[in-house]
Amino acid sequence: MKTLWQHCHVATMAQGKYSIIEDAAIVTSGEHIEWIGPQAEQPAYDHTNVVDLGGAWVTPGLIDCHTHTVFGGNRSGEFEQRLQGVSYAEIAAAGGGIASTVRATRAASEDQLFASAEQRLKRLLRDGVTTVEIKSGYGLDLASERKILRVIRRLGAVLPVTVRSTCLAAHALPPEYANRADDYIDHICHEMLPALAAEGLVDAVDAFCEYLAFSPAQVEQVFITAAQLGLPVKLHAEQLSSLGGSSLAARYHALSADHLEFMTEDDAIAMAASGTVAVLLPGAFYFLRETRLPPMDALRKYGVNIAIATDLNPGTSPALSLRLMLNMACTLFRMTPEEALAGVTLNAAKALGLGDTHGSLEVGKIADFVAWKIERPADLAYWLGGDLDKRIVRHGAESLV
Repeated sequence: MKTLWQHCHVATMAQGKYSIIEDAAIVTSGEHIEWIGPQAEQPAYDHTNVVDLGGAWVTPGLIDCHTHTVFGGNRSGEFEQRLQGVSYAEIAAAGGGIASTVRATRAASEDQLFASAEQRLKRLLRDGVTTVEIKSGYGLDLASERKILRVIRRLGAVLPVTVRSTCLAAHALPPEYANRADDYIDHICHEMLPALAAEGLVDAVDAFCEYLAFSPAQVEQVFITAAQLGLPVKLHAEQLSSLGGSSLAARYHALSADHLEFMTEDDAIAMAASGTVAVLLPGAFYFLRETRLPPMDALRKYGVNIAIATDLNPGTSPALSLRLMLNMACTLFRMTPEEALAGVTLNAAKALGLGDTHGSLEVGKIADFVAWKIERPADLAYWLGGDLDKRIVRHGAESLV
């Protein structure tokens, strides 16, 4: 069915710029964009359906390209403890931190994990998100990682959102492998990843390259296995120290390297050469009171595509609004509103390997867009929180979350 969406202005985000069309119209056919341009130039179509957008500003549907939406338990108590003066080391020694999330996730049923994740994901969808990436990584054994990945697939089947599933088994060392990191990496490479990939549960493979997680050499073993399985890779890198993880990611043509506060100019050069997207996570930067900024000048100088995401997780970024991340990226990282919007549209699509089909409003691409009742595109980054009036269209049909 063809639908004409008219009386609007469009920030198409083609080439990662606003690429504005004023007094615009969009023609969708099924789930794709068939035509887009100035309303005065609209070709003659036999439209089954005509929608008046009332002068709204239309952008691509927002894409949250880095989340940990599926987990058990609740760590707001730890947040309160830290603010009362209890150290993270004391919390961890008492069984808190990521270990508590792993225990709670392992103990939860698939239905329980689905129910809690569904509520979190709905918050993102109401914010204008039409595509989301969700990682595993709180199971850390085959059965629990499988359970999380199955929930991720269910979320994509039930809710009006495109979901990409990432296996992050190399997130932390599980208690049963204490002081045996190499053995755990072997288990991931020889048992977990092959089994989960064979079940069709994995779209990409991620790892955490950091002094408190896994070394570059260990991560490389995971990347080699992913390549053998035909799966693209991503990497948590340079969040707390400079280990060259982002250059390692670039060497394996990773879709993205994420966090990056401690990356170097050489890392930026490597990422630019490989087309690896830099995913910045202002929620974690803020929540951890980080003071070292990602090297924005180097990223811009070498033309690295920059994406923004919530990093929704229970420990370091319990963020339920991707649009709030736009403001934080502008305020904390000095990004422009145009750069930030590109970071949650076209560049976020590229970070998921979806740049050819999602992330900008162009003929032939998927008709995922949001019609915002705003005065100009910069309003999306300007307003701090709140629920802006909007109409959400996914796959060419209006979506009610």
